[in-house]
Amino acid sequence: MSNTRVRGAAAYWPAAGLLGRVDEADREILLGLGHGVVYPAGQIAIREADTSDYALLLLGGTVKVTAHAQDGREALLAVRMAGDLVGELAGIDGQPRIGTVTACGRVLARYILRSELLECTKQHPAIGLALSASVVAKLRTATGRIVDFTGCDVLGRLARILHHLAVIYGRPGRNEAQLPLSQPEMATLVGAAESSIHKALRALRESGAVVTGYRRITILDLDHLARIAVEAAPPEGVAAGPAGSPAISPNT
Repeated sequence: MSNTRVRGAAAYWPAAGLLGRVDEADREILLGLGHGVVYPAGQIAIREADTSDYALLLLGGTVKVTAHAQDGREALLAVRMAGDLVGELAGIDGQPRIGTVTACGRVLARYILRSELLECTKQHPAIGLALSASVVAKLRTATGRIVDFTGCDVLGRLARILHHLAVIYGRPGRNEAQLPLSQPEMATLVGAAESSIHKALRALRESGAVVTGYRRITILDLDHLARIAVEAAPPEGVAAGPAGSPAISPNT
């Protein structure tokens, strides 16, 4: 799954992201907001608790959203890719950031100030509706993840979140996808120890559902992965032990 997008090209924008929710005319308006920025791998683009109020419209690359729990541990809240808007909450209400956004590889984006974003949604109601729908979709995903993970073992949780990300960001009609995630990032996203993720990934590899590489997991068969996600869950009414359900944040 390639997620490199450039303005003016015949790009594919995932339907779940803001750019995929608007028509071509409104997409051009969004792509004209703010100014272009490039973040190298590992650079922090938005910092937790900061009072900045800009948003980032991702055009290429992948970012991870993290936050610190009360005990000091870092939790991976979400993964966002090209077509997504990140930082939209602070870009709307001006409140402190609830998470840190870090580039996972080289990232291209539009840096959009709060004032410009609000004026855009005021002048173009369809964009405002698309932005609201995008935020609602993230909230639904966060709620669904908590419910979906309840009583599910690590293999089931991993299979489900990999399938979800592949469906959201993959091209329609394709039964495979690539996700730029390291094993430690998958562990925090799934809510499990790295050793458990190693075992679950080995099971997925042996089944033929995925292959793994450095900071990358390639899904070879989405349908097969979906079957594993269902089959790995315990029978109804049978607990699988502590689920360690991760917190999935809608945005930052």
